[in-house]
Amino acid sequence: MVRNPRKTAFCPGRDNAKLPGNVSSVFVNLKTVLGVVAVAVLFMFGGIFALASVYEATRLVVAAIFFAVGFGILYYLTKKPQTIVQRLEVSGQIKTATLKCPNCSASLDASQIKIISGLPYVTCSYCGRTSELVEEPKW
Repeated sequence: MVRNPRKTAFCPGRDNAKLPGNVSSVFVNLKTVLGVVAVAVLFMFGGIFALASVYEATRLVVAAIFFAVGFGILYYLTKKPQTIVQRLEVSGQIKTATLKCPNCSASLDASQIKIISGLPYVTCSYCGRTSELVEEPKW
């Protein structure tokens, strides 16, 4: 069964969970550059405070804090995102139901189904309406 999507800011035909390619890559590059600069500055001040700890012992604590924050930022910059793959295994044959557009009653193509914010949406190729897919109870 297909039902209308909830009242949210949604652009039909676009995956709203991601930024456009150019904007997201510029943001990632800017984040990486700023992070590397911050790590370099923190390590530099950590080294200066470590050398200055000869005169006052509390500077060694400040140097350790600078190094810890620098390593924390470095870890954040180098960690890779975790990819989640979902697979469906069925034990026997399954029957597929035809999907119909609630607006124009045209048959919906299964290749047009997209997962957006964890919910499956399908776009009608005839009228362009985007609707949420909902599984009906079997009883």
